[in-house]
Amino acid sequence: MSYGDPNNNPYGPPQGQQQGYGYPQQQPQAPGYPQQQGQAPGYGYPQAPPVQQPYGAPAPMAAMPGTVGAARVMLWVIVGLQIIGVLLFAFAAVAIDKAKDDEAFAQIADYPTGVLWGFSVFALAWLVWAVMLATKFSTGGNGLRVTTLVFGILTAVFALYPFTIAGIIHLVLGILIAVFAGNSKGKAWFNRPRY
Repeated sequence: MSYGDPNNNPYGPPQGQQQGYGYPQQQPQAPGYPQQQGQAPGYGYPQAPPVQQPYGAPAPMAAMPGTVGAARVMLWVIVGLQIIGVLLFAFAAVAIDKAKDDEAFAQIADYPTGVLWGFSVFALAWLVWAVMLATKFSTGGNGLRVTTLVFGILTAVFALYPFTIAGIIHLVLGILIAVFAGNSKGKAWFNRPRY
């Protein structure tokens, strides 16, 4: 069978390949059928861009960046530290209340237990705030990012005063949380499109 002029016959063999001498014989393809694997490029229509996103827009982020995940883990570390703090403040308040009856602990018994209960409530509120932030990291938007920045900055400030000695860990964690949520990867994660 003769294909005629290869420039005018779209069903002929691809240019540059010879029939015979070790090359497989190609059968002409009927019009209207999809192309098979191994056919030379150039036949058919070009592939269209994906429909889910606007043309030229970057693909949405599928996985949380490492620094954002690290900020989330640090929030959970703060939750653990706050649990320890709540228990210590509550235990100290109860111990001081019981020591008021004993003369040997008269100096300690003069310490106001209301302050310790206040610190315990404050630590519990901080714990709840950290839990709420950490659980919303995968679904939250820019508002959560700003709230996380505020949380990190306030954690660092409160670590300096009034909890200076015990707050060194909170100081480091607060600064790192603010930096990781505020950097470009954090901004891209919290501002990502959600389809």
